[in-house]
Amino acid sequence: MFSGRRTLTTIDAHAGGEPLRIVTAGLPPLPGATILERRAAMLAHFDELRRILMWEPRGHADMYGAILTPPVTEQADYGVLFMHNEGYSTMCGHGIIALTTMLIETGMFPVDGARAEIGYDAPAGFIAARAELDRGRVTQVAFTNVPSLVYHSGVEIETRYGVLSVPVVFGGAFYALAEAADAGLRIGGSRVEELIDYGMAVKRAVEERLEVAHPQEPELRGIYGTIICDTPSAGADGRNVTIFADGEVDRSPCGTGTAARIAWLHATGQLANGQAFVHESITGARFTGRVLETTTVAEYAAVIPEIAGRGFITGFHTFVVEPDDPLGGFLVR
Repeated sequence: MFSGRRTLTTIDAHAGGEPLRIVTAGLPPLPGATILERRAAMLAHFDELRRILMWEPRGHADMYGAILTPPVTEQADYGVLFMHNEGYSTMCGHGIIALTTMLIETGMFPVDGARAEIGYDAPAGFIAARAELDRGRVTQVAFTNVPSLVYHSGVEIETRYGVLSVPVVFGGAFYALAEAADAGLRIGGSRVEELIDYGMAVKRAVEERLEVAHPQEPELRGIYGTIICDTPSAGADGRNVTIFADGEVDRSPCGTGTAARIAWLHATGQLANGQAFVHESITGARFTGRVLETTTVAEYAAVIPEIAGRGFITGFHTFVVEPDDPLGGFLVR
């Protein structure tokens, strides 16, 4: 990809502690009439850039990133691709929160007033984000997610943690829902390697048992991660850690994971329309989710979720890529 010295610039941010590295220069325009076509072009022709920015020595096993493109629909302001240690995701909630914050606070998306709306074309569909501001700072971002649904109410799997029955739910990406207690675990930083092992064991076992594909968009397929649920602390309604991609650990409550979890709670009669669900992460960060309305997707009952949280800018970076550097992108975990 790079024949001489190249520079890549990014603006870094986070939401709920989960990083987002946003590419601002150094990537050629991506061809394609749809976001899924642009994602395919990125994978086929420019995936080295993902590895350079996500992997060591510039990133790490848990780095996450975003690429802005022109929109592909009339209601959107931007197109967006999300990337991680393994490849490219179909949607990312913490990414929408952090990206919206960055666009507004840097002036890339000019705002006059205390509220702003930004529309995104993501691989999973159109996302409408709404920001609240106080003297130029974004104090909250809420976004309306794509329709979320219970794909399977309980897949029986065999793991070294025993025989488990786990729901599979779509919240912009497909997740398996697992209980920490079923593996004798609690969610905390001191147990992170065990949580990774458990989450990946569940993910792989579900993939072996169930063919997972969106009922209306077959390119949205496969189990993205495992949402491991635990007892929350005071003031929260649920606690989780999401293990996704190739053993990546979400520091935030996970936006699409929160959408998946409230879709499951609504389907099982544990969450009413409009009822707030405060979702806590391994860092103690919190997102608030609620069901705005119900709908259907093909033969599936579905909900329209809203997820809210706060993002922060963490840095402005220029990365240098030397063509003779033999360690331009690697992972030790």
